Amino acid sequence: QVQLEESGGGLVQPGGSLNLSCAASGSLFSIAGMGWHRQAPGKRRELVAHITSGGRTNYADSVKGRFTISRDNAKNTVYLQMNSLKPEDTAFYYCNAETFYTTYWGQGTQVTVSS
Repeated sequence: QVQLEESGGGLVQPGGSLNLSCAASGSLFSIAGMGWHRQAPGKRRELVAHITSGGRTNYADSVKGRFTISRDNAKNTVYLQMNSLKPEDTAFYYCNAETFYTTYWGQGTQVTVSS
């Protein structure tokens, strides 16, 4: 069993930055990949960024070049550095952790980009 807790969301103006973090606890050795998804009202949940245990990353085209996902195995934490934020980035952001059969989800954190 894996538990995830996100933090770092909030309100920011367009062009600003936010740093999200997600701390994992529980059966940590079972975790393979970790990532971030987001969901805005009326829209489908979408992948934002993903990182493997070996550090390989991929990003949604809409955030590529602006967001950076990283992972600190010593702290059992995955991060999402978000720069040059746009209003369309406004969404509820969820951390996930993948095992062989199961994907675990955190409670999420709200990110609002507005002037």
